[in-house]
Amino acid sequence: MSIVIITGSTGLVGSEAVNFFCDKGFDVVGIDNNLRKFFFGKDGSTIWVKNKLLKRNKNFKNLNLDVRNYKKLKKIFKKYSRNISLIIHCAAQPSHDYGKENPIIDFNVNATGTLNLLELTKKYCPDSPFIFMSTNKVYGDNPNKLKLIEKSNRWELSKKNKYFKGIDENFSIDHCTHSFFGVSKTYADLIVQEYGNNVGLKTVCFRAGCITGPNHSGAKLHGFLSYLVKSSLSKKKYTIIGYKGKQVRDNLHSFDLINCFWEFYKKPKKGGVYNIGGGRYSNCSVVEALNLVEKLTNIKVDLITIKLILKVL
Repeated sequence: MSIVIITGSTGLVGSEAVNFFCDKGFDVVGIDNNLRKFFFGKDGSTIWVKNKLLKRNKNFKNLNLDVRNYKKLKKIFKKYSRNISLIIHCAAQPSHDYGKENPIIDFNVNATGTLNLLELTKKYCPDSPFIFMSTNKVYGDNPNKLKLIEKSNRWELSKKNKYFKGIDENFSIDHCTHSFFGVSKTYADLIVQEYGNNVGLKTVCFRAGCITGPNHSGAKLHGFLSYLVKSSLSKKKYTIIGYKGKQVRDNLHSFDLINCFWEFYKKPKKGGVYNIGGGRYSNCSVVEALNLVEKLTNIKVDLITIKLILKVL
């Protein structure tokens, strides 16, 4: 028996990972208690995804557990122990705005939950690779300090700028504003690295921007492309928050991301860190995304612009 444990298993990335590893012949144990509905209301609920996964995959079971609950997690790790081949940690509180209003919940889910899983991996399956779904928000608002050029539909960098083709993992995470969500994810990112570099676990952090795919339960506070398209088609209006809607989002399909997980699983290392995204091939600003929706659907979207709440672009 070869077990893959996936937290946040009914979320966008987690559900993609469930299908992928079930198809590879693994038995998958999902850990997800639909906290997304608690965070974002009915738009954020992932029950529909869980039902799809259970119907599709006979070798998948989903456990209604919270990553903050060490004792219950321990029972799972103890039960499967050395049969655990891989841990994929996707569960998170993913919203800047929610984190600011609820910093204790935010930190406990993102930071303490990650620490719980690392400790249990160390104790019960120390040879198993540990993949952490991190975020580019560990860099805070430092990307805003680049020499951005305002164009008609986006903020852009000069082609001569050394970051024109992307920002690497040496970019500073210091001397900036992160948001509370960014801070809790930064702690999780750093502690995952520490369990690799200091303890010797096979850990990796994938720092992504916007991830998209068919299983996204997009809500106003999280899920850029999913919510944008859903709002535009159903309500025919969309709220732009700051930067005139010219802020650029790197978009990566969840299936492409999971293929990167697979490559790490085959050749793991200790304390790995990767900025992961679609690059210039698949980025767009909010305005550009809205223009494309209007063009494809022939629907005019009513734009509502409000002032920026947080500094993070």
